[in-house]
Amino acid sequence: MLTRTLLLALAILVLLPAPAAVAQSDESHAFTIARVKYDGGGDWYSDPESLPELLAFTRQNTLLDVAPREEVVEISSDNLYSFPYLYLTGHGNLRLSDSEALRLRHYLEQGGFLHVDDNYGLDSYLRREMQKVFPEQEFIEIPFDHPIFHTVYEFPNGLPKIHEHDGNPAQGFGLFDENGRLMVFYTFESDLGDGWEPMTVHEKPEELRQAALEMGANILVYAMTN
Repeated sequence: MLTRTLLLALAILVLLPAPAAVAQSDESHAFTIARVKYDGGGDWYSDPESLPELLAFTRQNTLLDVAPREEVVEISSDNLYSFPYLYLTGHGNLRLSDSEALRLRHYLEQGGFLHVDDNYGLDSYLRREMQKVFPEQEFIEIPFDHPIFHTVYEFPNGLPKIHEHDGNPAQGFGLFDENGRLMVFYTFESDLGDGWEPMTVHEKPEELRQAALEMGANILVYAMTN
């Protein structure tokens, strides 16, 4: 069972970026994150190099000891509780069974964290399915002074806008547990994953890619220290 104590034990508290010279073991790591494989037809596997790039950046620029590659997990898997941080993305349909919705709720209420990164076209399906998980909650926009925007790097105006999509401002939405902990962070109209991928994939300007990586590091550090 994931508890706040366990999550804090898995991470090193990060207040400032670490010097680039800090070395970390390649043999064992404090924790591994997982990409969620889901049903419904959406491309859960999109931006395949995004997470390794983010994890490399985080290891190089913070003291967070995260494994260099993610694993893939289904919500129904017995391994779900092995991962303190879940990442979910895609362009299309997402479908959770009733048992998966209940299991995801339990995972989150026991200290787990879910980052949903809309890769365009996920929004309506995500909102529908999260109503199965938390029918008593609606996504609320996260204020710019929330710690997730300031954990390591400063984002005084909230999420960076990495990909145009519909041309709307980037927004961060969240669901909170009964203690006020942000347990689901939904990045909308931002597409951080596009910015995390190698520059040769999406040809984003370096400043946008840097902003995406820095915001991603913030999310990881926040999830592991709260």
